[in-house]
Amino acid sequence: MDKRLAGKRALVTGGSRGIGAAIVRRLAAEGADVALTYVSNPERAEGTAEAAREVGVKALAIKADSADAGALAAAVEQTAAELGGLDILVNSAGIAVIAPIDEFRLEDLDRILAVNVGAVFVATQAAVRHMRAGGRIINIGSCNAERVPFVGGAVYAMSKAALVGLVKGLARDLGPRGITVNNVAPGPVDTDMNPAGSDFARTTREHVLAVPRYASGDEIAALVAYLASPESGYVTGASLAIDGGYTA
Repeated sequence: MDKRLAGKRALVTGGSRGIGAAIVRRLAAEGADVALTYVSNPERAEGTAEAAREVGVKALAIKADSADAGALAAAVEQTAAELGGLDILVNSAGIAVIAPIDEFRLEDLDRILAVNVGAVFVATQAAVRHMRAGGRIINIGSCNAERVPFVGGAVYAMSKAALVGLVKGLARDLGPRGITVNNVAPGPVDTDMNPAGSDFARTTREHVLAVPRYASGDEIAALVAYLASPESGYVTGASLAIDGGYTA
């Protein structure tokens, strides 16, 4: 694979599994040293980091709950210290709680907003202190920011829609410094949280998607890698759908 990210240093929040792990592997394959954060499974996180090391880059796994602003900011500082700087931040950590509005718990609202929105702000604020021109901030949003064809997704959709406005404002703040900020908005992706073999997935394939299949994490990672690369320097403030026609 082309080493277009050779010499770059990246942090992927929520990088131990699913889409985040695919992003860690892809950035490493393209030559970037990479750190990832995780919450509860050190063995899985270390396995993802080891997979990155196997292609010849530095990699480290850092325990940090994205809902804990202090721990997340510290993870950014540790990444910059151990990798010698920071060029790429991928805000991949995210959670979903699906429930009708009259059953939705306030504590779930608070945690979704903390992880899906607040953590993006916290990590970005900490990261840009280390970034120079050419820096890249990439958020993993969702197609549900634009379309919610099922019951119970209002709060999750709200949290991902907030990122659309955030990147537009941040693009203005950071553009003069040569730092780009973008969202990647995936459709359904085959992960342990949303397996392609479930009854929900079958309904989605048959009635919602234009391309009747789930994406792989590697497909999402490919778009992230492009946004992290030098070729994407004129793309900022954008929310790029990679959703199999979910929002078509």
